[in-house]
Amino acid sequence: MLKGTAVDIDIGTTYSCVGVFQHGKVEIIANDQGNRTTPSYVAFTDTERLIGDATKNQVAMNPTNTPDVKYWPFMVVNDAGRPKVQVEYKGETKSFYPEEVPSMVLTKIKEIAEAYLGNTVTNAVVTVPAYFNDPQHQATKYARTIAGLNVLRIISEPTAAATAYSLDKKVGAERKVLTFDLRGGTFDVPILTIEDGIFEVKSTAGDTHLGGEDFDNRIKHKKDISENKRAVRCLHTAYEHAKRTLSSSIQASIGIDSLYEGINFYMSSACARFEELNADLFHSTLDPIEKALQDAKLDKSKIHDIVLFGGSTHIPKIQKLLQDFINGKELNKSINPDEALAYGAAVQAAILSGDKSENVQELLLLDVSPLSLGIETAVWQPAWCAYSQVCEGERATTKDNNLLGKCELTGIPPAPCGVPQIEVTFDIDANGILNVSSVDKSTGKENKITITNDKGHLSKEDIECMVQEKLQGKINDEDKQKILAKCNKTINWLDKNQTVEKEEFEHQQEELEKVCNSIITKYTRVQEACQEECLGDSLMVELLPLMVLPQGPPLKRLIKPTQL
Repeated sequence: MLKGTAVDIDIGTTYSCVGVFQHGKVEIIANDQGNRTTPSYVAFTDTERLIGDATKNQVAMNPTNTPDVKYWPFMVVNDAGRPKVQVEYKGETKSFYPEEVPSMVLTKIKEIAEAYLGNTVTNAVVTVPAYFNDPQHQATKYARTIAGLNVLRIISEPTAAATAYSLDKKVGAERKVLTFDLRGGTFDVPILTIEDGIFEVKSTAGDTHLGGEDFDNRIKHKKDISENKRAVRCLHTAYEHAKRTLSSSIQASIGIDSLYEGINFYMSSACARFEELNADLFHSTLDPIEKALQDAKLDKSKIHDIVLFGGSTHIPKIQKLLQDFINGKELNKSINPDEALAYGAAVQAAILSGDKSENVQELLLLDVSPLSLGIETAVWQPAWCAYSQVCEGERATTKDNNLLGKCELTGIPPAPCGVPQIEVTFDIDANGILNVSSVDKSTGKENKITITNDKGHLSKEDIECMVQEKLQGKINDEDKQKILAKCNKTINWLDKNQTVEKEEFEHQQEELEKVCNSIITKYTRVQEACQEECLGDSLMVELLPLMVLPQGPPLKRLIKPTQL
């Protein structure tokens, strides 16, 4: 049994969400702004790093130093053959590996969960788009490791969504379900069968470069403002609000003072105009559906339910196109599309952490590889070794697909061309990580490899270094402010309450220790995981008195907030 509560974290291109299964149900956790989803934005300023709502609120003022995966209003530089994001941070030019940026969002989401639960969060189930390839799965794991999370399982987003649907509908007899998951930056269409708690993915299709932000980017107005990052981001933000309005109204207005070269920008966008601008993108969502049906060997008339997930499914035209394609079948909208993935993944987190609730005891997920896997094998003389290249993709020849790895088998007995028989087996684990084994059938000799696809990715040493750098030197600004605020609040209370009972002093001490210990534990845990002295003397907070004496409050003497 795992220690501590396991949460789920759904990191989206534009928004992220976190949930937990407790007291027999899923609870979606709101952030410190009261919002149940948090923008997947990171910003770097002259004084601090911002993540989430605070970042999106200032994005028009600081577009260059606000990475968001789709728009790239920042520099990308080459570092020994690997890309890095370059920004200005605290008056210096800093560069980060791509995996580091989502790890910052993960850390923020993790802290949101810890604040709600009142304890440290270590274990998590995370979701990824169904059409992620092997390198993208690996990069996802690296980001979670940098954030200090133990990833129990990586599951595809639509599979998580189908779990939420099944629990909502109490599915018993077999149902064939098409999940239509259109989000801010990705699009997935898996087809599943659900029966008595068993989820089997029959096929999956999609596009990792299609989503709501592509619809936002279609707006144009006479002048080319592409070179002005502030104007582009300002217009993008305004259009996103208009798009949301058009999901429930037929008209939306945009007004921006001095958008570009002193020109005020005002426009009224009708729903019909929005649909016209994005007609080709909307219709392109139907192609992956046809591919998924073809791969599953199903006619669309055999689909029992069409389930909508992702914020972009709120768009009425998208819903109409989909409904017309499936011969007028009613669309299932019973679960909030923005929270469905977190809901389903929270159930998986509960199962993996040993929750015995009746609601989660009878669930089994059977997923598929999103992309075709293949090999190219040759037997070389005179060494007599078999050399297999493992590829991933949908092209006809191996050279046009993504090379994942190579497996070499030596000691093959000499034989005429075409006689040696090499059996290659693919084994994909629950996290989507590929293992390959090659066996010479004449001798039984075997070689196994795990596809790590390290080319262009982070090494173990890189990741450990990032974890250490993240913590080295001092507590981050947000945690520092939490401790300072609580210390100052406690000092003020002590100044006004010198004669209260001992129990009152003890209660104040416990409240202070609760805040500080949660932060200290977080840093200590990651320090131990790194097996390095990451913190040193940075935690200069003495908050652990053994007892409070009746004659006075020694607690005040032990607080040193100015040393933080």
